[in-house]
Amino acid sequence: MTQTCCDILDITPVTPVVYQVRLKPQSPITFQAGQYLLVHMGDEDKRPFSIASAVYENDEIELHIGADKSNKYAFEVLELLQQRDNVEISGGFGEAYLRTTERPSILVAGGTGFSYTYAILKQALHDNPSADITLYWGSRQQSDFYFLDTLRKLESEHRHFTFVPVVEHADDSWKGRTGWVHKAVLADFPSLSGYHVYIAGRFEMAKTARDDFFAKGLTEEALYGDAYAFI
Repeated sequence: MTQTCCDILDITPVTPVVYQVRLKPQSPITFQAGQYLLVHMGDEDKRPFSIASAVYENDEIELHIGADKSNKYAFEVLELLQQRDNVEISGGFGEAYLRTTERPSILVAGGTGFSYTYAILKQALHDNPSADITLYWGSRQQSDFYFLDTLRKLESEHRHFTFVPVVEHADDSWKGRTGWVHKAVLADFPSLSGYHVYIAGRFEMAKTARDDFFAKGLTEEALYGDAYAFI
């Protein structure tokens, strides 16, 4: 774990309620792909956010903050960042980081849980461009997806990478997958034995996915997600 002050480079809205934040550490911060950092609001108030950056991008730190006004916890962090030129952070934390393995990987993201899987995806493709990876990203509606062009580009560049967006409440214009994101995984994989699965999203989704994935042969040591430290 390291602590440092970061210059706030920019804050960019990528949807009406999700913001991409780029930070420049004033001294190096050590982390692994899939870990999170703490934004220091005060001495006793430090709030966690997944690092969306890969390790090889260590000169900058990227966060994706879902900051709807109804989510006071995250919205207060966004307000602080918008008012300041720099911020104190510490990291990396968490045990759900990318493992070095020859096993194929499945990444499952709900909402801004995508930031966690995005870091793992970039690092895995950087370390092994022929890695067998499937990313499932679920959202409530199709307008919630961001970085679609980036993901489509990665998919075209890496023939062993597959991206599957899943919309929970789709309108007639959506031609892709619908329903719960983890159910799409179950539909595509008759067995999860021999896979590594990385997951981020609401606790309810993570818990249900764990139960259903275990029933499909996934082992406990092959499932990674920060939620599982709490549920």
